[in-house]
Amino acid sequence: MSNDDTAERGTAAAVGHHQVVPVHFGDLDSFGMVHHGQYAALFERGITSYWMERGVSFDRAKSQIADVLQVVRKMEITYDMPITEVGEVQVHFWIDRMGRTSYTYGFRVLSKDRAVVHATGQRIQVNLDPVTLRPTPFGEGARAAALPLMRASESPASES
Repeated sequence: MSNDDTAERGTAAAVGHHQVVPVHFGDLDSFGMVHHGQYAALFERGITSYWMERGVSFDRAKSQIADVLQVVRKMEITYDMPITEVGEVQVHFWIDRMGRTSYTYGFRVLSKDRAVVHATGQRIQVNLDPVTLRPTPFGEGARAAALPLMRASESPASES
């Protein structure tokens, strides 16, 4: 998605959540821009903060949702405009699709004022059984927690 694609940006902005995340000096490369590999870390900072604020912990004994062992299966990022300074950006994310054992996040990395789209992407995560490390269906708690992030056109009971 380019910065000129206002129709898509308007649609995307209506769903999901915006999370302010820091851009650290160590995120910059030798050219003074956020290194391409750090955009995944910016997204991770955003969703980790979001879920932790809602009682999710990586320690299953402390988490309000049991399905916390999820791994990334695929991640795609398109870079639109470099981030050229430390400070804060907004990570806008939503769930495009939730299947039986996996879901797909859509996301955008935006300037703090949301005027500039720095990057867009998707990430597919798979829920794993903690004993077998094989894909396992999401429980009702995880499905209910995902609802605020779901695109309205998507059903949380889609196929995996």
